[in-house]
Amino acid sequence: MPSPDRLDFYDGELRAHHEHLRAAYGISPGDDVVDIGCGTGLTTREAARASAPGRVVGVDVSERMLERARQLTAAERIDNVRYELGDAQVHRFDAAGFDVAISRFGTMFFSDPAVAFANIAAALRPEARLVLLVWQRHEHNEWARAIDAALGDAAQPRQPGADPFSLGDVKTTAGILEGAGFDGVRFEDVHEPVLYGHDLDAALAFVRGFQDTSAAFATLNDGEAARTVERLREMLAAHHSDERGVVLDSRSWLITARRRR
Repeated sequence: MPSPDRLDFYDGELRAHHEHLRAAYGISPGDDVVDIGCGTGLTTREAARASAPGRVVGVDVSERMLERARQLTAAERIDNVRYELGDAQVHRFDAAGFDVAISRFGTMFFSDPAVAFANIAAALRPEARLVLLVWQRHEHNEWARAIDAALGDAAQPRQPGADPFSLGDVKTTAGILEGAGFDGVRFEDVHEPVLYGHDLDAALAFVRGFQDTSAAFATLNDGEAARTVERLREMLAAHHSDERGVVLDSRSWLITARRRR
């Protein structure tokens, strides 16, 4: 299992975007909340504090992430949370069991987003709220463009179900959500950096762990891999400052909607 530092790096990367999601939760005491793609559970734990005595369920496809989430939840003595291993596209939620569904970059990887959001909608009570962060299109995210440029010819085409930018088009995503049973779909532009910390070696290791980056390295021989690592390091160094560390520009959508009556 990767170290806790590695698993928690993601929370640091996204902290500027996360503040927008936190401000939009609108969770009240007694709300029942589901967190889609909860990862190591930062968003789940926040929801649990806001909703107590309501219950919160965090769902993710990664058992290693959920193990870390359970460790952190126990350490913080939060007792109104449970974590479930599963893909929200097909996971068997309690029907009409939740007042709020949240997700921080956890909904872009469904093989069939229309089916997935219909399944999520079925888990929500009428008028329940949906609050999501998703990446905008690839061309609006410097971090992705810069990594792809460093990978060069090894950069892999993104496949359905493995594309972090799959919900970046407003018209398409609004249509998916409306078709799934949501009304009042709103998109708020979030223009914030991604933050890779002050240590270049740690930032490089984190970026090499991205799914697309790992897939690219799997196609390279030793010499090509070494040259590609150096290009990645140079790219990250070019975005490093003593004051802020490694910082790249990025944009996401904060999406809010309500379950149709």
